[in-house]
Amino acid sequence: MRTTVGIIGAGPAGLLLARLLRNAGIDSVVLESHDRTYVERRQRAGILEQGTADVLRAAGAGERMDREGLRHDGIELRFERERHRVDFPARTGGSSVLVYAQTEVCKDLIALQLKEGGPLLFGAEALAVEGARSDRPLVRFRHEGREDVLDCDYVVGCDGFWGVARKAVPAGLSRVFERTYPFGWLGILADVAPSHDELVYARHERGFALLSMRSPAVSRLYLQVPEGTEAGAWADGEIWDELERRFETGDDWRLERGPVTSKSVTPMRSYVHEPMRYGRLFLAGDAAHIVPPTGAKGLNLAVGDVVTFARALEHLGDTGSAERLDSYSETCLRRVWQAERFSYDMTTLLHRAPGASPFEDRIQLARLRRVATSRAAETDLAEGYTGFPLE
Repeated sequence: MRTTVGIIGAGPAGLLLARLLRNAGIDSVVLESHDRTYVERRQRAGILEQGTADVLRAAGAGERMDREGLRHDGIELRFERERHRVDFPARTGGSSVLVYAQTEVCKDLIALQLKEGGPLLFGAEALAVEGARSDRPLVRFRHEGREDVLDCDYVVGCDGFWGVARKAVPAGLSRVFERTYPFGWLGILADVAPSHDELVYARHERGFALLSMRSPAVSRLYLQVPEGTEAGAWADGEIWDELERRFETGDDWRLERGPVTSKSVTPMRSYVHEPMRYGRLFLAGDAAHIVPPTGAKGLNLAVGDVVTFARALEHLGDTGSAERLDSYSETCLRRVWQAERFSYDMTTLLHRAPGASPFEDRIQLARLRRVATSRAAETDLAEGYTGFPLE
């Protein structure tokens, strides 16, 4: 099988890249190890930055997003039973975010790819990327019980942290930067309308809590729990009781309860692999970087990566210059490190570290008070949350 761009992974990054390339008249093949049902049900991110939403619209994938997505013009910070709203448009010149689940983004892009795009092979397990330094790299994969080869001009690894793409980068060239946090998120989906119309980020002496949503009828909520916690260790009633404690305010706000339909624990880590390019292999999304979910950056960073690649390949076709392809890693990493910084700041701002001293507690509260009382600090948070510019 022959194509211009071989894409490993049919998450939002790989699917969006295929769409961007199709719109630019560049052919591609997408290999996805799981079946379609799994991809369309895989629960991940739920916040789309302003730039991500704009890219999806421009790519022709925004119709249902704009009809069903929930525009949010701010978030609420809670600490010491106080409530402070961060107004995004007022601090960013009009930017906002959309609550629209990754599962829905994937459904939209899959439907478009199968209708209008190039081959999208489900159940196609990528085994190795070979010849990345040559003019004709290839992807060895297994599909429908037999091994095959995808012959490409370029390979883009959108296959996540555990995928094969990054393994093709020689160990001697790889640099890894990472941090593991001593806590995780216990997350639930519940069939109950959200108790607030915007996301609520709560800092409490017992730990962090987040009130989010998937739709007007489905709530998504999280609790900070010790690293290694099993989801089944918490009964549903215990989770609701703890959420009520951590969201407590000084007014008459109430947390509405409902049936819990799923529970899971998300570990917290920061990870960056440099470089993001090796020869004609390009890494995108979780294959190259991971952020703790506090800053809502994971999916949005992946979108930035594939937009950068697609624009660079278009530039090559238009001008004959590979300059933008050559600077892919450097360009992406500037944005990646800003997102890592923002996600780290949000995580350390809102989570109480095990064994934190009274001094550290006071510093944390002083940082929150600064956001609540300083236009400059609030603007910095709003700009980071709504998204850094796509270069």
